[in-house]
Amino acid sequence: MTDDHDPNDTEFEADLPDSQLPYDAWVEDAYREVMLRAVSHVAKNGLPGEHHFYLTFRTDHPGVEIPSRLRAQYPHEMTIVLQHQFWDLTVDRARGIISVGLSFGGVGSILVIPIMAVTAFADPHVRVAMRFNALDDDDAQDDEHIAEVPTPEPTSPEPEPTVEKPDEDAQVVSLDAFRRKPPSRD
Repeated sequence: MTDDHDPNDTEFEADLPDSQLPYDAWVEDAYREVMLRAVSHVAKNGLPGEHHFYLTFRTDHPGVEIPSRLRAQYPHEMTIVLQHQFWDLTVDRARGIISVGLSFGGVGSILVIPIMAVTAFADPHVRVAMRFNALDDDDAQDDEHIAEVPTPEPTSPEPEPTVEKPDEDAQVVSLDAFRRKPPSRD
């Protein structure tokens, strides 16, 4: 017996039943855990080689602590770059926050970012990029995977970070675009 359905046919997709399992939420939780492991690793060991992180978060999310002038400049969303110029990077899983010291216009500040406020994470050096839905703490599906990790020793302050305003027309990109391809054998 053969299946006459073409998997690329939109009619076939309409035949799929609605899932009663929250696969989308589980996948997002798994990606968020990857981000937390990467940030925790860097907090403990520093950034290796050419790795650097872009961290985008909702500035209007409850619990976000940033200087008022940055909140005025970025009322909804802000992207920070963690590369050479940051200090005191920590992940506090018990409190559900990431905090980091950055300097803006020569003034050092500690930013406190709830994990659920993060909307995107990228490490351009290895073409890893992930997008998340910002969630209120009440909306978080399953926080069992957020376990307490030790706070790393603070590092010394560094000068000016790069802060980029996200593109208003940004689009979600498939992770397949960032996967490494095997070398061609010509």
